[in-house]
Amino acid sequence: MRRLLVVTADDLGLTPGINAAVRRAHVEGVVTATSVLAVGRAFDGAARLAREQPDLELGAHLALVGEDPPLLPPGRIPSLVDADGRFPLSYRAVVGRGLARRLDPADLRRELGAQLEQVRGIGVPVTHVDTHQHTHLWPGVARVVVDLAREFGIPVVRLPRSRARGAVGAGVGVLALGLGRRLRRAGLRTTADYAGLDEAGHLDAARFAGALAAAARRGAPTLEINSHPGTPGEPGLARFRWDDYQWGDELAMLVDPATRDLVHRHGYALAGFRDLERTTP
Repeated sequence: MRRLLVVTADDLGLTPGINAAVRRAHVEGVVTATSVLAVGRAFDGAARLAREQPDLELGAHLALVGEDPPLLPPGRIPSLVDADGRFPLSYRAVVGRGLARRLDPADLRRELGAQLEQVRGIGVPVTHVDTHQHTHLWPGVARVVVDLAREFGIPVVRLPRSRARGAVGAGVGVLALGLGRRLRRAGLRTTADYAGLDEAGHLDAARFAGALAAAARRGAPTLEINSHPGTPGEPGLARFRWDDYQWGDELAMLVDPATRDLVHRHGYALAGFRDLERTTP
């Protein structure tokens, strides 16, 4: 059987330009799935896109961090927000709160459940769940995300990995082992291999080729590569602190015909998360 590659585009709903880039990366390029931010300012446009593109699989990109506010009032989720009622900007704050036992599971369930309800309200099947800045690697968040995925009947949860050297790569490795065990116990599916965390914001043609070649050498039957396409120079991106993200380079790579040829040369077939049902969990 040919190996399966799911190419996801994160952050749908963040800005109108990202919505446009995701649409183009799917229609003209190799993107087969996307993950939408329920808290994003451009969520309504993202919902229209999802309904207009039925072949583009839709997932929930659950947020505990970022510049956009939570869905619920701060008083209902006090352990997730600061004094101004806003999420922290970085996953590091989530890890810090987790280590200090300051993440209330009930708060997590209320906010993330509300976000899943918002995504489900789009009216198209939700095939997968992942999180903004991969916060579900943290065990306390993972527990809630896995429970919600089962409750909402969502069969696939992303399992991020890192091959980076140093503390971050080692930490992700340990947390990913725990998340993988949790997914297996819950009967949820994920891809056998993954790339995109180490390359986030810089997944140009060379890095995509490198990630694909490395995964092909490892020989896993299923692979997810997650990307962040955007419209270069979009004014709406100026409010984010991801000033080093090369949105346009990622979009250019995703729509380049050479990328599709590269996928096939490495023995992969483009697929969606629904296709994982044909493989062993």
